[in-house]
Amino acid sequence: MPKPPKPRKNLEDRHNPGIEGRREHRPGPGRMRAASSPGGSAPRSGAAPHPHSSRVSALRPWGVVGAWVGRGVCQRRRAHGKERSQLEREALGFREGGTGMFASGWNQTVPTVEAGSMAALLLLPLLLLLPLLLLKLHLWPQLRWLPADLAFALRALRCKGLFELSRGGCSLAWRLAELARQRPAHTFVIHGSRRFSYSEAERESNRAARAFLRALGWDGGPGGSDSGAGSAGEGERAAPGAGDAAAGSGAGLAGENGAARGGGAAALLAPGATVALLLPAGPEFLWLWFGLAKAGLRTAFVPTSLRRGPLLHCLRSCGARAGAEFLESLEPDLPALRGMGLHLWAAGPGTHPAGISNLLAEVSAEVDGPVPGYLSSPQSITDTCLYIFTSGTTGLPKAARISHLKILQCQGFYQLCGVHQEDVIYLALPLYHMSGSLLGVVGCLGIGATVVLKSRFSAGQFWEDCQQHRVTVFQYIGELCRYLVNQPLSKAEHGHKVRLAVGSGLRPDTWERFVRRFGPLQVLETYGLTEGNVATINYTGQQGAVGRASWLYKHIFPFSLIRYDVTIGEPIRDPRGHCVATSPGEPGLLVAPVSQQSPFLGYAGGPELAQGKLLKDVFRPGDVFFNTGDLLVCDDQGFLRFHDRTGDTFRWKGENVATTEVAEVFEALDFLQEVNVYGVTVPGHEGRAGMAALVLRPPHSLDLMQLYTHVSENLPPYARPRFLRLQESLATTETFKQQKVRMAEEGFDPSTLSDPLYVLDQAAGAYLPLTPTRYGALLAGDLRI
Repeated sequence: MPKPPKPRKNLEDRHNPGIEGRREHRPGPGRMRAASSPGGSAPRSGAAPHPHSSRVSALRPWGVVGAWVGRGVCQRRRAHGKERSQLEREALGFREGGTGMFASGWNQTVPTVEAGSMAALLLLPLLLLLPLLLLKLHLWPQLRWLPADLAFALRALRCKGLFELSRGGCSLAWRLAELARQRPAHTFVIHGSRRFSYSEAERESNRAARAFLRALGWDGGPGGSDSGAGSAGEGERAAPGAGDAAAGSGAGLAGENGAARGGGAAALLAPGATVALLLPAGPEFLWLWFGLAKAGLRTAFVPTSLRRGPLLHCLRSCGARAGAEFLESLEPDLPALRGMGLHLWAAGPGTHPAGISNLLAEVSAEVDGPVPGYLSSPQSITDTCLYIFTSGTTGLPKAARISHLKILQCQGFYQLCGVHQEDVIYLALPLYHMSGSLLGVVGCLGIGATVVLKSRFSAGQFWEDCQQHRVTVFQYIGELCRYLVNQPLSKAEHGHKVRLAVGSGLRPDTWERFVRRFGPLQVLETYGLTEGNVATINYTGQQGAVGRASWLYKHIFPFSLIRYDVTIGEPIRDPRGHCVATSPGEPGLLVAPVSQQSPFLGYAGGPELAQGKLLKDVFRPGDVFFNTGDLLVCDDQGFLRFHDRTGDTFRWKGENVATTEVAEVFEALDFLQEVNVYGVTVPGHEGRAGMAALVLRPPHSLDLMQLYTHVSENLPPYARPRFLRLQESLATTETFKQQKVRMAEEGFDPSTLSDPLYVLDQAAGAYLPLTPTRYGALLAGDLRI
C-alpha cells in the first residue's frame, strides 16, 4: 500500500508571533497545536549558558519572517520532532556564520522552495507593468533593469528581516560572542604575519573589557572575588601573560583622576564614559574597541593625524576619557592634555613619560573569560555607542553620534554587496573612519568573514598581499584605485582572486582603467555619510553611478532629490512652501525622511552643530528630512551620479576638508590679513585639492617658510592647501561673501592668471613658485602633490 502523503502544516499558525514554546504533534494528518511554556524553550542538554543568553531567549523569529515568508512566498515540509529547531537555525543563520536565511543567495534561504511560487513572484511585476510598457515605450530604459532591481530588493528584504531578528542582541559585543561560539577557529583578522580567529578575538577583547572595568572601580585581584559596580562577575585575575605585542607604541587619554592603579584605587572612569582611541589600524585597535563596548563604555575614534588645537577640540567635544596615539608625535601636546585633567595611557611597549601607564600590559594581565552581557546591552537601540569625527561646513571636526541601531544596520553592508562568509576582505582604510570601522570591520562581522588589515596602504604591495592572503574583496576609496592604475606593471597583478571592489569616490575614468587592467572583477560603488540616514549602492555595476533610484529601492530605503539654489544655498520651494523634486538630468539636493527606522542623532555638543542638517515641510507640512549637503543627478534610466558638494567643503585624498577650518589656521599668521580657501579640480586626481587666496597685512611680506611650517604643524596632510594665490584684495559677492565658485573655476594655471601662484612641493617640503615648467610637470604627473 502506498504511503500517505505528508501533511502540509499551517504556516500562519507556526509563524504567529504570539505562539511561544515547543510544538507537539497530535494523531491525525495535519493536526498540530502549540504547547505553551511560560519559560520558553529549554536550552540544549549540556550546553553552557551564553553570557548574552538573556538576550537570546527573547528572540522569536516567527513573527518577523512570517510577514513575508509565511504568506505564500515559500512553503516547506517539516519532519516530525526537529522541524522548529531546524527552521530556527536557518532563520538565525546570520548569527551562526551567515549560512542560513540571510546569507548570500536566495536559494540558501529555504531548502525547499516551490518553483511555482517563485515564478509567480518574479512574473507578477512584469504582468502588472505590461500595460504601461505597451502604452509608454519610453519607460523601457528603466524597465530593462527590473530583474536587477528585483534581485537586490529581495536581498535587501532579507537584510531587513535580519535587522528585525537581531534587535534582541543588537550590541557589537553580542555579535562577536556569537561568532566566537559558532565559528571559533575561522580566521577573523590578518595583520602582517599575525592571524587571529574569532575565538581569539573574543578572548582578547574580554581581557580589554576587564582592564577597562578595573578603571571603572573594579577591585578584583588574584584569588579574590570581583566586586564593584563594574564587576565582570566571572573568573579570577590571572598572572601577567605573554599577549601579542602591539604593532607600534602609542599613548592615550583617560579619566580625570590621576590616581595610581591597583587594588582599592579610585575609579579613573565613570560608567558610560567616553574613551578616545588614537591608534593606527591593527588588531590592538579592535581589541580595545570591542573591550570598551563590552564594558559599556563609549568609544571616540579620533583621527591620528590631528594635533594641537583640532586634537584638543575633538577631545573636549566628545568628553573623552581614554585613548591611544604615537607618543613621539603626541609629545608636544602632552602638557596641554595634562592641563585638561586627563590621565594618559600608552598602548604599546617601550619607555613612556612619567604618569603614563601601559594599557596593553594591563590588558594582557587579565583573564580572558566573558563579561556579563548586560554591560553591553543598551537601554535603547538609538543610544550612542561611539563617536566618529567628520568635517562639517562650519569649521572644526564634529563628533557624529553612532547608535547601536547604525552598528546593527552596518552588519548587513556586505550582505547587500553579495559578499559571503568565505570571502577574504582587504581593508587598508583608517579605522577612525566609518568606511573602515563600520562598513569594513562591522560589515565583516555581519557575515563572519576574514578581513586583512593594513595599517597603511601600499600600492606596490597590494597585489602581492592579495596573492598571499587569497583576497577576494577589496574595499576602496577612489584615491586607492588611482594609485593602483598608476603603478608600473607587475606579475602579481595577474592571476589574483579579487572578484569584487566595494567603495566610494571612484571617478569614471579611473573606473574604466581599473577594470580594464585588473579585471575581470566587479566594481560596486556606494554613497553614504557618517552621520547620514541614507545610502545608495550601485548594484548593477553601471560605470560612474553611485546607485539607482528605482521604485523598489526607494520603497525600501526612501530618499528624494530636490531642486537647490547654489547661489543662496537653499532648496527651491513652490508657492506653498514645499520643495520641488528634480527632473531627470537635473542636479538636486539628496534628502531622506527622518523616522524611527532611519533617525538622525546629530553630534556631540550643542544643537547648533546640526544646524542646516534637517529640513522641515519638504513635501508635506510637518515632515522632516535629513539634508546630505550633496548634489546628485538622476538620469532617465534611474541611475544616480554624484555631482558636487554644497557649502564650504571639498573632498581630497578621501577626506572632507572644511574651508573655514583651514582659513582659521592661515589667519593665525600675523602677516596675513584675509584668506579664502576653496577646492580646485586637478587633472588626474580624485576630488578637489585645496587652494588658498591670500591678502597680506601691510607692511608685511609673504614668508613661505614660516607659512609651510605653521600649516604642517596645525593641519593634517589632506587639509593642507596644495596651491596659494597672492592677491591685492579678495573677490566678494554682492552680500560681501567670499567668492569661492568663481575662484575655483579660475583654477591655478599660471598662463591665465596674473597673480603670483605657489604650489606645495612635498618632496622639497616647501611652497615653491608655480612656474609654467612646474605646471607642466604637475599635469604630466611628475610633480607630486
